[in-house]
Amino acid sequence: MLELKNVEVIYDDVILVLKGLSLQVAEGKIVAVLGSNGAGKSTTLKAISGLLRSEEGEVTDGTITFRGEPIQRLAPEQVVRRGLFQVMEGRRVFEDLSVEENIEMGGYTRNDRAGLRRDRDLCYDYFPRLRERRKKLAGYLSGGEQQMLAISRALMARPKLMMLDEPSLGLAPLLVMEIFRIVRRINQEEKTTILLVEQNANLALSIADYGYIMESGRVVLDGEPEKLRANEDVKEFYLGGGAEGEKKGYKNLKFYKRRKRWLS
Repeated sequence: MLELKNVEVIYDDVILVLKGLSLQVAEGKIVAVLGSNGAGKSTTLKAISGLLRSEEGEVTDGTITFRGEPIQRLAPEQVVRRGLFQVMEGRRVFEDLSVEENIEMGGYTRNDRAGLRRDRDLCYDYFPRLRERRKKLAGYLSGGEQQMLAISRALMARPKLMMLDEPSLGLAPLLVMEIFRIVRRINQEEKTTILLVEQNANLALSIADYGYIMESGRVVLDGEPEKLRANEDVKEFYLGGGAEGEKKGYKNLKFYKRRKRWLS
């Protein structure tokens, strides 16, 4: 459904962020992109959704295709109309609008009223808390409720592919697990393809069908979740442990840096 081939992104005509990035997202699947801060994960999503220009960024090489058509030169609203919707990091709800108004804003590209009503009720079915708070201003919701609202707003666009940028950021663990369960339900019940950018590798791999690990603007490892979980370096750098469970004291610092070269 979505393919990036050798994509390079430069900010301010100087800073090279993505360095020949290639990845694929199969239709109907959940694909996770993992990596530490600064790896280029969010930039990857912005390159797909057309939001780079607002930050002085540009795709300078490579191709991004959605269902066989190039989209790297399209404006964000054109990308949305083709069926891709990005849920931004940090929720980004309209704080001065009510919950219901926020949800309805997600369907601004549609004119099928019956379908919009159906999808609004669907959002409330997935997130009952939002139904209870539908007349409340979005700015007064908790962080978890705002994340639910941001996902609901995306659903209203009836996306063929939904991109989630760090949905667990700043949320309590139990709430994160609830949101991830619902994301999986949306994938299975609505057949929505999902590209998930996340630092919580354990949780992301628990719902993903395929995963990519990024470091320094490129993919360094990819495979099915079981393969990634079994990799000793992935265990050590991303899953909180390794076969030896060794502590990283000063004595082991050189060994640690040497092993981490596979990520560069």
